Amino acid sequence: MSFQSFDDPAGGGDHAARLTALRAKMRDQHLAAFIVPRADAHQGEYVADADARLAWLTGFTGSAGFAIVTQDRAAVFIDGRYRVQVRAQIDLRHFTPVPWPETRPSEWLREVLPQGGRVGFDPWLHTRKEISTMEAALAEHSIALIAVETNPVDAVWPDRPAPPVGAARIHDEALAGESAAQKRSRLAAELKAAGQAAAFLSLPDSISWLLNIRGSDLPKNPVVQAFAVLSDNGDLSLFADPAKFDDSLRAHLGNQVSILPPESLSAALTDLEGPVRLDPGSAPEAAFRILEDAGTNVVPGPDPAVLPKARKNAAEMAGMRAAHHRDGLAMVRLLAWLDGQEPAALTEIDVVRHLEDLRREAGILDISFDTIMGAGPNGAIVHYRVTEATNRHLAEGDLLLIDSGGQYADGTTDITRTVALGQARADAIAPFTAVLRGMIALSRARFPKGVAGAHLDALARQFLWAEGMDFDHGTGHGVGAALCVHEGPVRISRVSDMALEAGMILSNEPGYYREGSFGIRIENLVAVTEAEAEPGRRMLGFETLTLCPIDRRLIDLHALSRDERDWIDNYHARVRDALLPDLQGAERDWLTAATAPLT
Repeated sequence: MSFQSFDDPAGGGDHAARLTALRAKMRDQHLAAFIVPRADAHQGEYVADADARLAWLTGFTGSAGFAIVTQDRAAVFIDGRYRVQVRAQIDLRHFTPVPWPETRPSEWLREVLPQGGRVGFDPWLHTRKEISTMEAALAEHSIALIAVETNPVDAVWPDRPAPPVGAARIHDEALAGESAAQKRSRLAAELKAAGQAAAFLSLPDSISWLLNIRGSDLPKNPVVQAFAVLSDNGDLSLFADPAKFDDSLRAHLGNQVSILPPESLSAALTDLEGPVRLDPGSAPEAAFRILEDAGTNVVPGPDPAVLPKARKNAAEMAGMRAAHHRDGLAMVRLLAWLDGQEPAALTEIDVVRHLEDLRREAGILDISFDTIMGAGPNGAIVHYRVTEATNRHLAEGDLLLIDSGGQYADGTTDITRTVALGQARADAIAPFTAVLRGMIALSRARFPKGVAGAHLDALARQFLWAEGMDFDHGTGHGVGAALCVHEGPVRISRVSDMALEAGMILSNEPGYYREGSFGIRIENLVAVTEAEAEPGRRMLGFETLTLCPIDRRLIDLHALSRDERDWIDNYHARVRDALLPDLQGAERDWLTAATAPLT
């Protein structure tokens, strides 16, 4: 069981000396530049300590980004979520933040290497899509991408941790809603129908979902780190440390699943008969190259488990609803407790610890990500993570942004509430209300089959846009069922063309951030459901899963329409009816008041 640490997640260290050592190794390998991604070989958001190369080299610990190092420059590319955080974590004397995707890595390389040069990359840490896109952009500029056999970061990292060997466990079929054998058979039939002999899987959540297993290799994400090859007859080769699997788990997997050591993967790929499906957006470039060098027919195509995993079945939906009920109780108890405290007597870490204790009482297995507990100006750091060094005392008049979640045996939660500490500050009410109205608009949306996240994103931003405001992150991400809190491929964002389908679960989380002052985000999880429609037409809508009041002190009631007021009152009545029977005393009184109809 692993919960939040408040240590410096970068682990300290002399990053300038590390940069010097890396440049020396690059010279040995005749590289003009080297790309250091955040990702591991599985393209996961969370990485094991052994794969935290970007944090070890630069000090930056965000969940997305990368660095490019030349002999005289070192750029850390970050998106809008991390513009504040990166400046606080890296040594600006040696590393330069670069806004991304506004600045493409190919554009930056063309500027700093005008005479061309060799740019190294580790082919296990980049996808085929990434490399192909960059190669095309660099092709006319005499800049060559070179796949290195030895990662130069690893070569200069003297105390690099060992890969994780967390124990795997069975995920109950009653919670999964389908046996692992049925899943393998279903996906194998799709491969056979497509004329493909096998598919290579590199995403741990796909493999964990497919085999009805869960793991402990990574904190917060209950996945087994592994690679797999699924054959068109349903057989599966699982490449993972055998020490992760006890006898009961091996019996659960059955005779059609072979457990093989990770170091045997390359040879096994070389021996595969094609055609073999690989996902260009998630499989490592190295896997493509091994198969192509062996003369195997490679068919680019989506990971066969990704969409079935995203479409939750009835059992998974029931588990998610049950998890959200218990999680809602923990959040209500936290907010009721917080309202009874003197803010100045508490720090951000105090509140995080109390929330974790309440979730433990609710049956949590782990938190689903490091809790974001941002008071005052810390709330403006979109993915703020409190440490002992940044821990802020709460203060009367502050906004407190609480973004947190839990991993339960039957479901995964993710919720954000922004609350006023004492009397609401006047300059926060208008942006809070605009954020809330956007969240309501998306919650109430009804749309035809085929609509993608990009079509819906503006619904959540419209009221902010009307006031000249916006936020620099997506509006929503997919969420796994007792799996990863950030799950592809579906999203609600300006760049998501994936059509939403019934059974998908996403976050609905518009926000607003005023640097140096406060941050606002309101987040519920929603499930895509069938909606009423005229004959011959299929419509979809959203069911809100999250159960927790919204802070009425921050709402400008005069700005709300009648429909928006009704939505808030109906939502609060649902929260009250669901949770009140499980509360007593002061917590019961607090929830009754917090969910009273708007006046």
